[in-house]
Amino acid sequence: MTMPYYASAEQVMRDRSEYARKGISRGRSVAVVTYADGVLFIAENPSSTLHKVSELYDRIGFAAVGRYSEFESLRVAGIRLADVRGYSYNRRDVTGRVIANAYAQTLASVFSEQMKPFEVELCVAEVGDSTENDQLYRLTFDGSIVDEPDFVVMGGQAEAVSGHLREHFHSGLGLSDALEVGVRALSAVSPVTAGSGNGGPAQLTAAQLEVAVLDRRRPKRAFRRITGSALRTLLGDEATPDATADAPATAAHPHAPSVPEPGTPPGLGDPANPDTAGGSGDTDTAATSDD
Repeated sequence: MTMPYYASAEQVMRDRSEYARKGISRGRSVAVVTYADGVLFIAENPSSTLHKVSELYDRIGFAAVGRYSEFESLRVAGIRLADVRGYSYNRRDVTGRVIANAYAQTLASVFSEQMKPFEVELCVAEVGDSTENDQLYRLTFDGSIVDEPDFVVMGGQAEAVSGHLREHFHSGLGLSDALEVGVRALSAVSPVTAGSGNGGPAQLTAAQLEVAVLDRRRPKRAFRRITGSALRTLLGDEATPDATADAPATAAHPHAPSVPEPGTPPGLGDPANPDTAGGSGDTDTAATSDD
């Protein structure tokens, strides 16, 4: 009779923690930073459709790193919880703390009862009437919840990004300054900018970032995304000329045709004597050539 496999509870929890940490560390980092007018979300995310940052309710935002399918299911569950609670009671009863506690219970239950834990790390942010009332809740894969004062960094090399922010961040920054500090912190550890010393990009560009804010100045829904030219302006990126911008210059300076090879019959490839074999030339010229 074979003996059943046995492992102590401590060893099982340790293995699950290591498994989840490895999965989260493989992702790109996300920084959530407070600024003078609200909360700023900055994620290294080149995808324009798979979002790491989202809106949960009127003045509550969501950011996540790790396995996309898992934190997307949590995001949808958080939106449903907020909608049901706001409809059943009052919209003011929907707070970031309520949603964060619900997430903590779900993550803790999965971590302790399921074979595989969620490979996710979450941040629930709520913007208040003033900077002192802004709330940032960081939730880990095992259901632990921490109330952070100024910023939250998750995924990737979170410790290095946090250290960079501690050196350069201070409360009361404007939007552009807070974005600059956050992008520099993410760029310092990003593999995309690892070759900056050899002529590579110095920092992440607008096309490689997902940026959004919870703006306390907006009356109801505080969440808005910053994309396109608005993001490039805040980052100071130079506009890249596209094909349509080059079109007038191309029309003004057409490409000169190549010189015909020796022995080519007259009218084939000679700019001074256009080819009329396709019937697009003048009929009188064609008749003269046939004679």
